[in-house]
Amino acid sequence: MGRWLDGRGRLVVHGERDGFTVPLELATSYRARTKGLLGRDSVDGALLLSPAGSVHTFRMRFPIDVAYLDRHLRVIAVRTMKPGRLGLPRLRSRHVLEAEAGVMEGWGVRVGVGVRVEIMVE
Repeated sequence: MGRWLDGRGRLVVHGERDGFTVPLELATSYRARTKGLLGRDSVDGALLLSPAGSVHTFRMRFPIDVAYLDRHLRVIAVRTMKPGRLGLPRLRSRHVLEAEAGVMEGWGVRVGVGVRVEIMVE
């Protein structure tokens, strides 16, 4: 898997809709993880925070779906969070996916599903 850098890529979901892809933004530096989706009105696809074990939605403008991933990029929990909430840390979580509320179900992101990150080379 290696260590990622801030940037863009694609998220490939392996589940009911095997091979379904979503535009992905990677936030791996402290600065990018801290900013996350703050100050935005929407997100195109998903944002991957890595490393991360929990998130909050303070000062966010819209509700989000949050998927907690283990070190093998397998989904261990999915939650929808309204603005102004503090998510509980997940013990085995190494990465967190964030997207607009309601979209992850349509993508097939559920507990037990694996995902893959494809980095876009610029």
